[in-house]
Amino acid sequence: MRSIRLPEPPSPTLGVPEIFENGAYNVIRRAVVIGNGFPGSENQSLGLVHALGLADNYVLYRVTRPSGGINEWLHCLPVSLHKILYYIIRRIYSYSRLIVSRGKEIAPLPSENGGSVGLSSILEADSKQIVNMARESYEKDGPLLVVASGRDTISIASSIKRLASEKVFLVQIQHPRSDLSRFDLVVTPHHDYYALTPQAQEQIPRFIRKWITPHEPPDQHVVLTVGALHQIDFAALRSAASTWHDEFAPLPKPLLVVNIGGPTCRCRYGSDLAQQLSAFLTNVLVSCGSVRISFSNRTPKKVSNIIIKELANNPKVYIWDGRRAKSIYGTFSLGRCICCHSRFSQYDKRGLQYWETCLCDGI
Repeated sequence: MRSIRLPEPPSPTLGVPEIFENGAYNVIRRAVVIGNGFPGSENQSLGLVHALGLADNYVLYRVTRPSGGINEWLHCLPVSLHKILYYIIRRIYSYSRLIVSRGKEIAPLPSENGGSVGLSSILEADSKQIVNMARESYEKDGPLLVVASGRDTISIASSIKRLASEKVFLVQIQHPRSDLSRFDLVVTPHHDYYALTPQAQEQIPRFIRKWITPHEPPDQHVVLTVGALHQIDFAALRSAASTWHDEFAPLPKPLLVVNIGGPTCRCRYGSDLAQQLSAFLTNVLVSCGSVRISFSNRTPKKVSNIIIKELANNPKVYIWDGRRAKSIYGTFSLGRCICCHSRFSQYDKRGLQYWETCLCDGI
C-alpha cells in the first residue's frame, strides 16, 4: 500500500481552542457523543473522538424520533414537540381503540425512541443524566467533551452546556443555524457559508436573503473544514488493506473505486446524470484494470438501476450488492483512484465535469 501524507495539524495561531493546544488527552479524558441515528452525522462525531485519542473512552447516546406512519409528516418539527404530539396521538388512538375494537386485534402505532428501527440498545440522550455524570466525575477526570452532530441534537447539546457550562466542552458538528455562543466550538464545512459569498448573493433574491442562514461570517467559535469529518486514518487503512488484500490482489490493476452517493441541493442526481456517468465509466474502462462500484443508502433507486444495467455485465466491473460486507475501507486503501460525485456542484454539468476530471487524471 502506498503511503499517504496527511496535512499538518492546525497550530494555535489558527484559532484552535486552548483546551486542545497541548494535546486533548492532557485535559479531556472522556467524551459523550450525541447522535441522531444517521450514519452520515454520527460518523463525523466518532471521527473527531477517534482523532482526539478517545476511541476507548466515549459513550454514545442518541436523540431519536418516533418513526413510521404519521411520524413521517412530523420530522420538520423540533424533537421535543414531535414527541409531545406523538404522545397525544397515541393517547387518542388508545382511547378510540377501546371504543371501536370490540375485541378485535388492532395493529399498534409504530414504536418510539428508535425501537422500531433497531436503536433500542443505544441509550436515549438525557441532558440531566449527562450533566450529572459531568459534575460527579469532574474532580477526577476533568471536563467532559460533548460532541453532537445533526439538527435534532442541537437542543439537548446546548441544554447540557447551559446546565454545566464549566464542566463540559461542547462541540457541535454541522452549522446549528442558531446562536453560536451556545457552543464552545462549531465544526462545519466551508460550503455552509456559501450563502454569504458574492456568487450566492447574486443568485439569492433580495427579499429572501434574511431567511438564509448563517447571517454572519464565521467567528472564533467556528472551525471550517473542506469536507465532512470521518473515521478514516492510517490505522483503519492499514487494517483494511490487510483484511481485503487476498480479495483485491487478483484484480487487474489499476483499480478504480467509484462511490456513488445521493442528491444534494446543488447536484440533483437524476437519471440523465446516471446515464452520463455510466458513459464516462465505460470510456475509461479501456485504460482501467478493474472497477469497484458501491452505493450509499441515499443513492436513488433509479440511479443505481441505471448503473447496474449499463455496467454489471462488464467483466472488469464489480458492483457491491449490499449483501456482503461493504469494502469501502478496503477500496480506499488499495484503490489506484477514487471517484466520487462533487457535492459542491451547482448544476449537473459541473458534477459531470468533476467526474470526468477525476477519471482522466486518476488513471
